[in-house]
Amino acid sequence: MAVLLFNLRGVPEDEAYEVRDLLNHHEIDFYETSAGNWGFSLPALWLRDESQLNDAQQLLENYQQYRYTSQREAYLKLKAAGEHKTLFQSFLENPMSFALYLAAMGLVIYISIKVLFEFGL
Repeated sequence: MAVLLFNLRGVPEDEAYEVRDLLNHHEIDFYETSAGNWGFSLPALWLRDESQLNDAQQLLENYQQYRYTSQREAYLKLKAAGEHKTLFQSFLENPMSFALYLAAMGLVIYISIKVLFEFGL
């Protein structure tokens, strides 16, 4: 029976590619499911053979530790050089979408508070 190995929801494409490559390199038999047309399904990597689960989990644990340290180092280098992306830089890159998101958040907060006061809370 197939076993869920790695959930791909929210995983950057480069990380997903590296995980696939790692599993292929170590000859671990897996298959991938997508999120589907509407995004409701589970995008994931599944093991075909349950007997490979411990090996695959150990590989992924080691990879995740490596990924964490390498990405953290890259972020700290960018931060030290002053090249990391800040909130203000995000605003400057796309001020209209930033303003629309801010307006949407304000609308949600306004409606939430208004409903509370209408119920007398």
